[in-house]
Amino acid sequence: QVQLVESGGGLVQPGGSLRLSCEVSRRTFSGLAMGWFRQTPEQEREFVAAISRNGGTAYYGGSARGRFTISRDNAKNTVWLQVNSLEPEDTAVYYCAADPTTASGNSYAPDYEYWGQGTQVTVSS
Repeated sequence: QVQLVESGGGLVQPGGSLRLSCEVSRRTFSGLAMGWFRQTPEQEREFVAAISRNGGTAYYGGSARGRFTISRDNAKNTVWLQVNSLEPEDTAVYYCAADPTTASGNSYAPDYEYWGQGTQVTVSS
């Protein structure tokens, strides 16, 4: 069983930054493409970013492009999402997800077999 544990969420003012972390309990972490999604009560789960197994390729959803950065360290079994220039519209629960079948990662949520419990990000003055 693969467990994902997110951390790093919180309350931040508009224009601020956070660094979200996701630690994965699996020895073959390098065999997982990783993604971040977010969701609010009013909206469907939205793709934020994905990174390939070796970290060489990253993909971003439209709302994240230019402001967010996904990265990973396979030696630490951890993937991060650096979120900058936050806006109130970024308020959501952010979920980390793992895809054991797609090497490159993608934006299609059903491809991700394992999910974390989510971390709340609230952007408000």
